[in-house]
Amino acid sequence: MTFVSKTPFQLTGRYAERARWETMNGPGDSRPTGSQVVHDENLAGSWADRVVLVTGVSSGIGVETVRALAMTGAMVYGTVRNLEKGKQALGSALLDTGRVRLLVMDQADLASVRACADEFRKQSSGLNIMINNAAVMNTPETRTKDGVELQFMTNHLSHFLLFYLLKDLLLASSTPSFHSRVVNVSSAGHRYAEVRFDDINFEGEGAYNGWLAYGSSKTANIYMANQIERLYGAQGLHGYAVHPGSFTSPNLQKHSAAEMEAVLKDPRMQRYFSSVEQACATSVYGAVSGELEGRGGLYLEMASMSVRPCPSDGDGLEYGFAPYAYNQEGEERLWELSKEMAHVQ
Repeated sequence: MTFVSKTPFQLTGRYAERARWETMNGPGDSRPTGSQVVHDENLAGSWADRVVLVTGVSSGIGVETVRALAMTGAMVYGTVRNLEKGKQALGSALLDTGRVRLLVMDQADLASVRACADEFRKQSSGLNIMINNAAVMNTPETRTKDGVELQFMTNHLSHFLLFYLLKDLLLASSTPSFHSRVVNVSSAGHRYAEVRFDDINFEGEGAYNGWLAYGSSKTANIYMANQIERLYGAQGLHGYAVHPGSFTSPNLQKHSAAEMEAVLKDPRMQRYFSSVEQACATSVYGAVSGELEGRGGLYLEMASMSVRPCPSDGDGLEYGFAPYAYNQEGEERLWELSKEMAHVQ
């Protein structure tokens, strides 16, 4: 069966050709893994002087992102809510090297984010790359102890606060040969909804919808990356938003089992799906690729740069970002709202 896109090819970069529908063939096809990206950049063992921080590393692509980046020799910090679960996920082979360390952070609790940032500063005076990976999806309606809708809090606000508390290290660690980077793991699900500025916590009667809340939080990931680029790009700190593609992650998808069962029967989805090792490749690409050096404000997918919006009639498998993903007014508004909600100046 032959599948085609509704639009001209959306992607550019060294791996773009592998993401054509004529080429894709499901998990394990020619699309790169995170470790292949590191290998292709000739970075194995060459980053002993660099520091990486990855959130949400006890399951899913967070684990594989750490595994790939550890190959560079960098000092890699990973955040987890449950320390024992994180140790089991990463394994002693990584942790015993002393080059991969775990930090406790509950992203549903602003106080925990602050404590994590403080602990990071005790252990490291530098930070070159921050990958904001942790996420929840389509959760039941929940408010955190800070009074924030759970998906917005976990997926966006906690990451915003962590960045804000550590941005001075990112700026100070930037060098002429390698600018610092913030990689926000968004999703094609950002196309479900714009940021709900009129009701950020879905508090109106009957307003809550798990998928719309997820979409709003994932659009927020893009807005944050774009605003980082606008504010700090000229200072050598760049922001990227990532869609990792579709993959099986029981923890992330635990509230969407029925939907996942349905989509996995679709022949087009079967071809589009990737392995977890491949799904982390776009985050790793955002973190290490020489193609991106000195530039930011980009939407990345399939370990490539996406160059135009998704067609209005496109489904979740069409490449490209929503037309509203680049919105200076919205990005600036979200930045100020996030500062207010996170209680930072």
